Amino acid sequence: MATLTVTGRADLTDAQWAVLEPVLPRGKGRPPTWTKRQLIDGIRWRTRTGAPWRDVPLAYGLIGRRSMACSDAGSGTGPGGRS
Repeated sequence: MATLTVTGRADLTDAQWAVLEPVLPRGKGRPPTWTKRQLIDGIRWRTRTGAPWRDVPLAYGLIGRRSMACSDAGSGTGPGGRS
């Protein structure tokens, strides 16, 4: 099991990650840029703080930034042209 430096005091510990990792689905296709642990810690950070997705620290990966880039480039409407 690869370890990751805990970037925040509320990030998953190695013991917590050892319990969670086996139940996560295995990825298919190209190798991920960000580890699942980084993404989960980022989701937990965002949920805990209530901050917008764009404010999630980059140490947690580009969570939500892809959809933000799409909405910034579009007309401001949601999927299927809905607001």
